[in-house]
Amino acid sequence: MIDDRDDPDPSTTLTVGHWGAYRVHSENGRPTRLTPFEDDLEPSPIGDAMLDTLSGPCRVSAPVVRKGWLEGDREARGRDSYVELGWDDALDLVARELDRVRTDHGHESIYAGSYGWASAGRFHHAQSQLRRFMNLFGGCTTSKDSYSYAAAEVILPHIVAPMPALLLGHTSWKAIGEGAKLVVAFGGMAARNSQMNPGGTGSHAQQAEMRAARAAGVEFVNVSPARADTMPELDADWLPIRPNTDVALMLALAHTIINEDRHDEAFLKSHCTGFDRFLPYLMGAADGMPKTADWAEEITGLPADKIVTLARRMASTPTLVNASWSLTRQQNGEQAYWMLVVLAAILGGIGIKGTGFGLGLGAVSSVGSHRAHMPWAAFPTGRNPVRSFIPVARIADMLLNPGAPFDYDGGHYRYPDTRLVYWAGGNPFHHHQDLNRLRRAWRRIETVIVHEPFWTPLARHADIVLPATVGLERNDIAASPRDNYAFAMKRAADPYGQSRNDHAIFAGIAKRLRPSGSNETGFDDAFTEGRGEGEWLRAIYEESRRRASAKGHDLPGFEEFLDSGAIRLAPPDEPVTMLSDFRADPAGHPLPTPSGRIEIFSETLAGFGHAGHPVWIEPSEWLGSKISAKFPLHLISHQPERRLHSQLDHGSHSRAGKLQGREPCRMNPQDAAARNIAEGDLVRLFNDRGACISAVRLDADLLPGVVMIATGAWYDPDWDNDPECCRHGNPNTLTRDLPTSTLAQGPSAQTCLIEAKRLETEPPIVTAFDPPQVLGR
Repeated sequence: MIDDRDDPDPSTTLTVGHWGAYRVHSENGRPTRLTPFEDDLEPSPIGDAMLDTLSGPCRVSAPVVRKGWLEGDREARGRDSYVELGWDDALDLVARELDRVRTDHGHESIYAGSYGWASAGRFHHAQSQLRRFMNLFGGCTTSKDSYSYAAAEVILPHIVAPMPALLLGHTSWKAIGEGAKLVVAFGGMAARNSQMNPGGTGSHAQQAEMRAARAAGVEFVNVSPARADTMPELDADWLPIRPNTDVALMLALAHTIINEDRHDEAFLKSHCTGFDRFLPYLMGAADGMPKTADWAEEITGLPADKIVTLARRMASTPTLVNASWSLTRQQNGEQAYWMLVVLAAILGGIGIKGTGFGLGLGAVSSVGSHRAHMPWAAFPTGRNPVRSFIPVARIADMLLNPGAPFDYDGGHYRYPDTRLVYWAGGNPFHHHQDLNRLRRAWRRIETVIVHEPFWTPLARHADIVLPATVGLERNDIAASPRDNYAFAMKRAADPYGQSRNDHAIFAGIAKRLRPSGSNETGFDDAFTEGRGEGEWLRAIYEESRRRASAKGHDLPGFEEFLDSGAIRLAPPDEPVTMLSDFRADPAGHPLPTPSGRIEIFSETLAGFGHAGHPVWIEPSEWLGSKISAKFPLHLISHQPERRLHSQLDHGSHSRAGKLQGREPCRMNPQDAAARNIAEGDLVRLFNDRGACISAVRLDADLLPGVVMIATGAWYDPDWDNDPECCRHGNPNTLTRDLPTSTLAQGPSAQTCLIEAKRLETEPPIVTAFDPPQVLGR
């Protein structure tokens, strides 16, 4: 990527990915290079891969159907060949399958899987297109919550407020720099994560804002197994905690603060409820076990005196406590965010400038940024007439256990009998846990239909693959409610092969189907409303203008927006602090909880059969102070630095970060030496669920007993020799498919136990980026 942003070429167009905005330079009608948007302080190099993946063998060039599906074989998914179809034949086939399953099994038997990261545009957003189509068709089973922080999405509304509202009004780094003196980061604040923002970002300011807070005198404490989970410039004190034990540390900090009478008793009385019912547990009167620093030392591995010192430091200076989103992705992940809020309440800083609690500072570029709030309009989805749903991470449970009961947020439900899966946007063979279990469950589906630009692992496990366009091949509007910018994305490349955008694909299928309850064929007019792409973009923009006016923003007309290419909203005059209105006037600005206050004890959750206050629950699989002889290493699977999840893993930037063609893992030199492993060696990481092949990078700043590896390497089973081993290094062959709890049913795949052995034999060849055989018509 060339950085020549001082004088933007007026002939360039703009394109946006979730990793940033770029100007597209073209020659003879073809894009040749990208330069970062001129306002971007620290642009992400991930954008380079948008160009080098526009064509090539990984692109799906035409509609195809899996050969084995035509023959009734579900076992060959993932390694089968395909037969090319014309678009009319493909759309006819999809329509027949949808109608068959609806007629024979009902709408609940269709699962529409999608994930919101697919597109940065407000119109060409795969999840919105899929949901609108399915809702007009008559409905389907969908999912609730996100893999990122499902446990937080369910627990926080009961104790303080919904997660989306808290993120929109999140305390900014500017406020932290002006009001706080200490940030304690549970789970760290890894800089790699701040490259991303759902819907894109005009300027990556997160790291600069962190550095500005440090320059203003804010000190940092990194509570994480890895020193690198905060930027070196922050000069953070490192507390190398055992994975999954943050709740125990938070309890011990709270115990010390209260035991030494350093807590804010007035705030607990005026703004909280239930502290008196939590206190007996904390002090040990309820269970005979005071949650002291000595108690926590045995669990966390942190010396008791360091815990006490940190507690006194937090109580004596304006402090913000932050938890990474990753802390929710563990067994009982709900407890981490509940206890975080309680710890902040005990300190009393909630609602005071720059202090209180943070929910994922550094998790994406927008959390903590000083920005305007603008509720941009999007492609309307309508209402789903079917009430059937699953928690997002319970896909394999749904497929393996049709009709089985499950609990969720106090309710009792049953899994549908899923016969057809339709996926547009996302890759479950990346973000789901225990991929070998998912692969076994996947065989129970009668038909899998996907829209995909590339031969991803999802496409390889599908029966009908419809080639979709990518961002550079579309006109769209990119904007995020958590960013100051909106961009007019203009198509810079012709669609690859026979690719079509999702809207056109769904319109073609809708034309062939009757809506539920109607005898007339075709609901394409209802789906498109008679509008083309340009008319939809105008409608979305004009609705956004109306919303902007209500928020005090004066947006230009549509044509002026298209000509300028970008809009920057003015940030607020004052830096934002979460819950400042509630702090100033709890009666006039009550929280949306049953009491209107922070619920340290929740009668609602107690009524669901859960603990009524935050508690330490030992995970069913963890090291603690007891070393497992069979699997003595704790694997942490974290977000990647060189791609977004699994997106663009086949691009040059992601591939440049591989080691011997595999996703590398980090290991402490002590652990490596004990296994005769050297820097760069290929290793087999394994447990009872599966295995993957990785290459080792030694890291002395990693807690001994811990191995770290990025998620997102395209799943590549060793089909002929070891089908439960990923040759490419996908850690979700190892992670557990267990819910956080019966409350949120979120994913608990952040950590698991493994062993590592140096590979002594010839390594299997990586084929992750080799397309399947496609037979001509």
